[in-house]
Amino acid sequence: MNRIGRALLNYLIKGLLIVVPIALSVFIVFWAVTTVDSWLNINNILGVNPLTGANRNIPGLGLGLVITIILLAGIFVTYFVTEPMYNWFQRTLNKLPLLNFIFSSIKDLTEAFVGDEKKFNNPVLVDVEGGMKRIGFLTQNDLSKLDLPNDVIVYFPFSYSFAGQVYVVSKDKIKPLNISAAEAMKLVVSGGVSTF
Repeated sequence: MNRIGRALLNYLIKGLLIVVPIALSVFIVFWAVTTVDSWLNINNILGVNPLTGANRNIPGLGLGLVITIILLAGIFVTYFVTEPMYNWFQRTLNKLPLLNFIFSSIKDLTEAFVGDEKKFNNPVLVDVEGGMKRIGFLTQNDLSKLDLPNDVIVYFPFSYSFAGQVYVVSKDKIKPLNISAAEAMKLVVSGGVSTF
């Protein structure tokens, strides 16, 4: 009976290792699609189904609309927005301090992940007190404006989260890692259990 119990437990664990990641991935995708759809409430535009009396519902229509709008905005900015138009927008935004602060913070964060100048592409290993080391991302090389010419800024993401902390670190305490930024982020966010 003991051998049967161990075999059943082994099968249960293997099943969990397969089912849980798939189920959570499907749940997150489903949640994202339904959340965007509910925010936009686009299905009310399609009218009412005469057979059921309920609004017509096309799952993913809101998400598809958002992706289409983002794609069209990218095409518009690439081919139609000129340098003088962009400069006028920046000058106008500078006159609105609160909006400028929010816009520039979100823009910088977005560009850090997907822009031409990705900020999280330099994974480093940092010596901390007690002989421990932490994996982070070098985000600023030059801190001479802060009167810290021998220091850099390193961002340390938290495990199982997209939050993190920013530290000013001495240059001699960091060592570049010989792995890609995506591998380093995956390693940190997974709590170190992910393989690379």
